[in-house]
Amino acid sequence: MLAKLKWNQLACVTLAFCSASVFSAHHEIKMLDNNAEGSMVFEPGYVKAEVGDTVTFIPSHKGHWVESRSIPEGAEKFLSKEDEEFTITLTHEGVYVYYCPPHRTMNMAGIIQVGKALNLEVAQKEVEEIEKRTKENKGRLFEYLEQVK
Repeated sequence: MLAKLKWNQLACVTLAFCSASVFSAHHEIKMLDNNAEGSMVFEPGYVKAEVGDTVTFIPSHKGHWVESRSIPEGAEKFLSKEDEEFTITLTHEGVYVYYCPPHRTMNMAGIIQVGKALNLEVAQKEVEEIEKRTKENKGRLFEYLEQVK
């Protein structure tokens, strides 16, 4: 009886871990010099995801990397290397605001919403700061923020 109980527990734990990976999604965000939205852009600029999903940033053109600016409490900040693919696992619900450091004045930034927008006020303030310092593509990040629900 005890052995059967341990096997059932093991099966439940295994199923829980497998279920999380089976139901998680993978998102790709390209770092581009230009597209239909304009110059210096992430495509897509807004991603709706869930906890456990992964995101890979793909440098489709040279001279780009990605850095987090505002993230949910408890989440880990991220910073990629120049011209290298970079993958993160989304571990906390909330709004992640990120940008390409060499192109920050061109508003090369984006938003990932993971589950509920628990830190929306903090993210809004960060978006306002980024938009204030923007010389080109003004309003782009505000448009992405409007999609957060």
